[in-house]
Amino acid sequence: MDTGFAPAIVPGILKAFDSVNYKATVQVVGSLSYYLENVVVARSIASAEMVVGRKVGVVLFDPGNPADAVVAFIYG
Repeated sequence: MDTGFAPAIVPGILKAFDSVNYKATVQVVGSLSYYLENVVVARSIASAEMVVGRKVGVVLFDPGNPADAVVAFIYG
């Protein structure tokens, strides 16, 4: 199925992590006010690694719909 959108990887900074529901709040790098909230976190990332302030990679499957995103990795 072609949605017409190419996935984008966006760098972010972890601002909050809900270890029960495995969701995060991420500040998009380069923006002081743009936050992605309730972003699903890949279960392959250990909850102990999800420390506020860490750099994370967010995959946006549809850039027009931030709800369709996942925190895929930690870097730096």
